[in-house]
Amino acid sequence: MVAAMSGAPDHPVSVTSSPGEVLALLRTGAAETRADIARVTGLARSTVSQRVDALIAHGFLTEEADGGSTGGRPPRRLRLRTREHAVAGVDLGASHCRVALMDIGGEMLALREDPLSIADGPREVLGHVERTLHTLLDEAARDPESLQAIGVGVPGPVEFSTGRPVDPPIMPGWHQYPIPEFFAERFGPRALVDNDVNVMALAEQRRAFPDTRYLLYIKVGTGIGCGIVADGRLHRGAQGSAGDIGHIRVGDIEEPCRCGNSGCLEAVAGGAAIARKLSELGLRATSGSDVVALVKSGNRDAVRMVREAGRAVGEVLAGLVNFFNPDTVVVGGALAAVHDQLLAGVREAVYRRSHPLATHVLRIEPSRTGENAAAIGAGILAVEHALSPRQVDRALAGTAR
Repeated sequence: MVAAMSGAPDHPVSVTSSPGEVLALLRTGAAETRADIARVTGLARSTVSQRVDALIAHGFLTEEADGGSTGGRPPRRLRLRTREHAVAGVDLGASHCRVALMDIGGEMLALREDPLSIADGPREVLGHVERTLHTLLDEAARDPESLQAIGVGVPGPVEFSTGRPVDPPIMPGWHQYPIPEFFAERFGPRALVDNDVNVMALAEQRRAFPDTRYLLYIKVGTGIGCGIVADGRLHRGAQGSAGDIGHIRVGDIEEPCRCGNSGCLEAVAGGAAIARKLSELGLRATSGSDVVALVKSGNRDAVRMVREAGRAVGEVLAGLVNFFNPDTVVVGGALAAVHDQLLAGVREAVYRRSHPLATHVLRIEPSRTGENAAAIGAGILAVEHALSPRQVDRALAGTAR
């Protein structure tokens, strides 16, 4: 599991090889033994022993004899010590809350989902998360002190450096709310807050497509957004707003959008927009979930509209493919539950409008991490912070946050 999560540490491994960088080598599979570390880094064996012994003393590593030895002294493998270290991944959606408790090797320890409206405001929503996290810690028999970091995905724009939402359209009362400080006061470790589609992209790349370096994750739900993985790392842009494709104009359509403009992709192809069009035909549909149910029941209007929505998404995506040249595009979100119809429209537009070289090895796939993508991705965000070389070195120096 560690290797699957190790796609790109927060900080590149350096030849200086501090204890944190040594741990990164082990975590990414570049080394398994003390001898491996010495060979990869060029460090003296005595220096390697100092680094490794410090990591073992602080509970990051364990050293075990390899049972596969066929004679002589068996090699001793260094492994990540997961029992004493945990992280939390929090997925706050428009109408749900998922909290995942994971160990730092990426194994799921406990998971809970509850219906919850983000519009209830930060105090009520985050208070619910606090209570849920304590419940999960009890279920997994872990102390709150075992938490090393908390990742949080929210359905709105986030200034990643501060972890504060910025004018989120469906999150009234959340503008500039200090989410990291809320968790720091109650649990101690740092909380990292990001847009939900970013953590979904992280989960998909680390868990489902670890060999992919350039990936776009398209979330098609009530709204539409894009998470960008470039050279194995999340790309957030200068202020954290990269990937806001839901408000790119589509053709000459004048459909009004909640952002105040008209013709936005979200207003044309989002789950709420499709539901509204179906309700105008006399069908019972108020959300993307209702659209999915109608498609699965074989309703022709719903099938047609979802495929048309896929074409609209594909029109925008074709420009992204030409510009960014990803090797993998993953489509997730509520409407991905009917991915046969949705992806048919997406692929049709992308392959028609993108340059042949940009689509030569391109694959367009449905999400493989499913409804837990954001909770898993938020947990991975927390793991990669807790095990980043800088953070590990701080922990060994007694200055970690």
